[in-house]
Amino acid sequence: MKTKRGTTGMKTIKRMMDHMYWADGRILDALEASKTKDKDLLKLVRHVAVAERVWLSRLQGKGSAQFSLWEETDDLTALRTMFEDNADQYRVYIEGLEESELDEMVDYANQSGVPFRTSARDILSQVLLHGQYHRGQINRALRSGSAEPVQVDYITFARM
Repeated sequence: MKTKRGTTGMKTIKRMMDHMYWADGRILDALEASKTKDKDLLKLVRHVAVAERVWLSRLQGKGSAQFSLWEETDDLTALRTMFEDNADQYRVYIEGLEESELDEMVDYANQSGVPFRTSARDILSQVLLHGQYHRGQINRALRSGSAEPVQVDYITFARM
């Protein structure tokens, strides 16, 4: 959906967020099926989950200092729980958001403490694009490890 200014509307953001939740779940299913123990791969998956959480925390005005983006893990169950919690919290956040609030500016600091100001719309777009970028990397690593990558393209989701 386009508004007069040519920006992504609430309906489109909700649909793309639904794709993100679906794609996160499919990636986790593929990782479980692969039985991977690749620490770098699992670290990357955790990074996606934590980045989603960091951006949500910023959108909620809670800051993000308590999160470490690049820690190792071998616990897929904990990662799945984090992704599911993220999805639940994003749904609540987005359901409470009005179209006009998408353009409200959010003040936050990055992981280095540098202050920034970005619209909620652009932050949500960042979350969507960042996750998809890394899901491609995860799929490539699965293939390199002789596991089956999983289809996470938006068009596959849209065809369901």
